[in-house]
Amino acid sequence: MKPLIRLAIATGLLLGAGAVFAASNSPVGTWKTIDDKTHRPKSIVQITEVNGELQGKVLQVLESDEGPHPICKECDGDRKDKPVEGMVIMWGVKRDDDVWDGGRILDPKNGKIYKVKLKTIENGAKLDVHGYIGFSLIGRSQVWERQE
Repeated sequence: MKPLIRLAIATGLLLGAGAVFAASNSPVGTWKTIDDKTHRPKSIVQITEVNGELQGKVLQVLESDEGPHPICKECDGDRKDKPVEGMVIMWGVKRDDDVWDGGRILDPKNGKIYKVKLKTIENGAKLDVHGYIGFSLIGRSQVWERQE
């Protein structure tokens, strides 16, 4: 009986550890965006899962050429001239094995919308965010840092 209880406990611990590992390797969470050209922090973005798809919303702008509360002057449609803080800038991203793909991301600075691919790195501590047009081999990447 004791070996059976030990096996059950060990199995539970392994399954629990697997769930924690999977959670830390998910893009869901709060991220500090790091500009790929200046390497300076730009904003805080919260990624959530909505109906099986990831979306990202700007919680706070840390640095902007337009001052502390920029608006999206270059955006089209509903986002035109709206505050960047509170804006959903990423949507429709779905899991595909160890990457999340198939969604779109907005660059509020130029108002352009790109396809996006996400991949966690460094055991979920960082997020490779790759925006592209056409093929994913061509485009720009930023590495975002997870916030606790």
